[in-house]
Amino acid sequence: MAETTTRAAEPRGFRSAELGWPELRRIPHPPRRLPLLGDVLGVNRATPLQDSLRFARQLGPIYRRKAFNREFVFVWGADLVADLADESRFAKHVGLGVANLRPVAGDGLFTAYNHEPNWQLAHDVLAPGFSREAMEAYHPMMLAVAGRLTDHWDREQAAGRSVDVPGDMTKLTLETIARTGFGHDFGSFERDRPHPFVTAMVGTLTYAQRLNSVPFPALLRRAAQRNADDIAYLNRMVDDLVRARRTAGGDGDLLDRMLETAHPETGERLSPENVRRQVITFLVAGHETTSGALSFALHYLSRHPEVAARARAEVDRVWGSAAVPGYDQVAKLRYVRRVLDESLRLWPTAPAFAREAVQDTVLAGRHPMRRGAWTLVLTPMLQRDPEVWGADAERFDPDRFDPKAVRSRPPHVFKPFGTGARACIGRQFALHEATLVLGLLLRRYELRADPGYRLSVTERLTLMPEGLRLHLERRTGSGATAAPVADPDEAPAASESRCPVSRAGD
Repeated sequence: MAETTTRAAEPRGFRSAELGWPELRRIPHPPRRLPLLGDVLGVNRATPLQDSLRFARQLGPIYRRKAFNREFVFVWGADLVADLADESRFAKHVGLGVANLRPVAGDGLFTAYNHEPNWQLAHDVLAPGFSREAMEAYHPMMLAVAGRLTDHWDREQAAGRSVDVPGDMTKLTLETIARTGFGHDFGSFERDRPHPFVTAMVGTLTYAQRLNSVPFPALLRRAAQRNADDIAYLNRMVDDLVRARRTAGGDGDLLDRMLETAHPETGERLSPENVRRQVITFLVAGHETTSGALSFALHYLSRHPEVAARARAEVDRVWGSAAVPGYDQVAKLRYVRRVLDESLRLWPTAPAFAREAVQDTVLAGRHPMRRGAWTLVLTPMLQRDPEVWGADAERFDPDRFDPKAVRSRPPHVFKPFGTGARACIGRQFALHEATLVLGLLLRRYELRADPGYRLSVTERLTLMPEGLRLHLERRTGSGATAAPVADPDEAPAASESRCPVSRAGD
């Protein structure tokens, strides 16, 4: 495991680029840079990622931006990102908005510094929670939560109302990770307003984003107090959840692993404080990104009826007249998965990841970097690189993920889950959940877009379509009226077949 450069002291999280890039002057930056303020002309504090994409198109595959006294290097060229994927020379860098989340998530899997021992301990303890056997056990609970979504959508459709796609996908994915991982029910679909957990979570993510755009955190004094209140609420809620589990016991889910499982080699266990941080990490990361991925996919399906028809035909063919799909039937929805992958290509909901040099090196043979220098990879631009994806890279086309097309592309050009040892540990969970839900919704509904809607993307460290609503029509015919089970105990037995599931980090 690679170490950071500041092992003796707490890493600062930020390091201005001129300290780590000896030939920084060779890297282009936006025109009209202002003294003291930097590259602030024409930017919008609410859309820093989309501003970065605009600069990327103007300045090329590597560029820099200065905000007040900090300068950052951005990378998106395929050859540069492929070099950054070299785990012998680069590691995850915790900086920008990720470091801003440490007051709530601490040394959880997503926010831990590389040298902090709890990252490897938690990874080794929790990785079996995403094995094939574990995923099969989650599948009936995913079906049950999806049933609550379709019940809600049926009521909205019958009343002639459109559905709030981002809001309902957030409810769905929150309930899914809460139930499968922690045996908890937030009652999201029974609420008129978001659960207070969601409100507090959005508050902390928004505050972390805002910290990137101000020269002095003291300017956000009131927001800082609200953020402290949000963190206190999240901590209390998780502490209550853990306390109840210790009293009642559980059934082998992620929380049980956190509380009861020792490291297979060292015998170490997660501390109570780290358990809290891991629970918060999974509840936030386990639903926020997947809800965005589903929302973008549903947007594109509604805008491309020919794609939706092809995906729906596959669902009908693969699932047939079965009341509910079995675990193995989800993986057979190969075209539906291509729809999801193409949506993640255009709008990866975790839109950037940072890489840090663990030794003095030269990036792609052209850009010297000192040990500790870091850069931010812009995933949406990497996945729109016309040299890799073609002149029509901005166009939605799921056939880009046909197996032959995938084999023809170089590695490291599709990174919606990050890269290397610290890539998302829950990747298989998210992909199974999202493919299952898309299949269920396509089987049940025709999706009608609002002709006046234009995609607007809201940013709170993760990405989400803003204001997306869809009109629904219930389908008739084979398979169209089949519904998810109301309770996981009623689900069919899982298949006995076995296949490997890739093991990823965080």
